[in-house]
Amino acid sequence: MSEIPKKQNIQTAPTPQNTPANNAPISSHAQQPGVGTIKEEDFDRAAAASIFAQNPKLVQMIQGKLGSLVGRSSGYVESLPAPVRRRVAGLKGVQKEHSKLEAEFQEEVLELEKKYFAKFSPLYEKRSQVVNGKAEPTEEEVKAGEEDEENDATDSTAKSDEGGDSVKGIPEFWLSAMKNQVSLAEMITDRDEAALKDLVDVRMEYLDKPGFRLIFEFAENEFFTNKTITKTYFYQNESGYGGDFIYDHAEGDKIDWKTGKDLTVRVESKKQRNKNTKQTRVVKKTVPTESFFNFFSPPMAPTDEDDDDAASDIEERLELDYQLGEDIKEKLIPRAIDWFTGEALQFEELDDDDLEEGDFEDEDDEEDESEDHDDEDESDDDDDAAKPKQEAAECKQS
Repeated sequence: MSEIPKKQNIQTAPTPQNTPANNAPISSHAQQPGVGTIKEEDFDRAAAASIFAQNPKLVQMIQGKLGSLVGRSSGYVESLPAPVRRRVAGLKGVQKEHSKLEAEFQEEVLELEKKYFAKFSPLYEKRSQVVNGKAEPTEEEVKAGEEDEENDATDSTAKSDEGGDSVKGIPEFWLSAMKNQVSLAEMITDRDEAALKDLVDVRMEYLDKPGFRLIFEFAENEFFTNKTITKTYFYQNESGYGGDFIYDHAEGDKIDWKTGKDLTVRVESKKQRNKNTKQTRVVKKTVPTESFFNFFSPPMAPTDEDDDDAASDIEERLELDYQLGEDIKEKLIPRAIDWFTGEALQFEELDDDDLEEGDFEDEDDEEDESEDHDDEDESDDDDDAAKPKQEAAECKQS
C-alpha cells in the first residue's frame, strides 16, 4: 500500500471557475524602482504593506476570509446553458463511479498486502530466531546470501572466526539497523543505545480495520519492565479523494520505567541560597529531553485553542511521526538485514543519483574570487583576528 497521507491537500486543476485572469507576478530578481518610476498605485501598495506589517492580526483575519472562499463557486458553471449544465452534472456522476472503483482498488491492495504479509511472517520468525541465537541458518541460506559477496570474504571470515563460538546470534542487530536508517538514527541518543541494545525483535501486524501496529520486543533490561512496547496507527473510516486511506491518529503504550531510568526526561540541579540564613540547597527538577522512546508518546492533533504557529508546529510533528511509522513498516522491518549491513543506504541515495546533469547549474564564483582577493590584501596584523574564523571553518569541516 502506498504512503497514506495524513491530510488531503487537494490541488484544484485550473478551470474557468478558479483560474485568475492574470498570472501572479514573480519578482524575485526584479530591479528596485527609482523614485521617478514609482506610480501612484505603487505608493498605495507600499502603504498597504506597511499597514499589514504593523497589524499581523489584520493579515490573519484577511487570510481567514480568503480561506473561506476556497471551493466556492464563481458562478461560471451556474451561468452555462441548461444543456451544458446537464452534461457537467452527468460527468460528475461518472466521476463518482470512478471514485467507487478507486476505493475498491485500495481495499483490494490492502487485502493483497495482508495475503503476502502472511507469507512473509515465517521468514520474519526465522530471522528473529537467528538474530537471537535460537537457530542457525541452513547451508542453502548461507550460500544464497554469499552469492553477491566479493571474493575477499574468506579473509574477513577467518578474522571473525576467532572467539566467534561464544557469540550468541547477532548482537545489537536491531540497534545497528535502526542507526543506519536515517530518520530513526536522528532520534536515537547515546542514552537510548543502552536500552536499544536489548531490542530483540521489531515486527508489525495489520488491524481488522485499516491501520497497523508496530511491536518492539525487548529482553529483560535495567530501564523498564515492559516486554513489548507497541504503537498503533489508525486511519479514518472514509477514504480520501483518490480512494487512499487517510491517517487519523496514533496511540503508543505507556512505558513502565524503573526508578531513575526514564530516558525521556533528565534531572536538572540548581543551587538556591536562603537570603536570611545564607544556607544553600540543591533543587532538582525533572524536564523532558530528546529520546527515541518519545516515539511511543505521539503528538495530539491541534485544537481550536492552538494559535496558527502552534497548530502548524503540531501538524509538522504529526507528519513526521506518521512518516517514521511508515519507514519502520515499509523499510526497516522488511529489509532489516540490509539496514544492518548498510546495503540499503545505496538505494536510499538513488533519488539523488537519478537526477540528470541538466538539472544542475554551476554557481557564480565571482563573489568567492573577490573575497579571495580581499583576503590577500589584508595585513599580517589581522592574523590574530582571523584565527577564530579559521578555527570555526575547521570545526565546520570536521
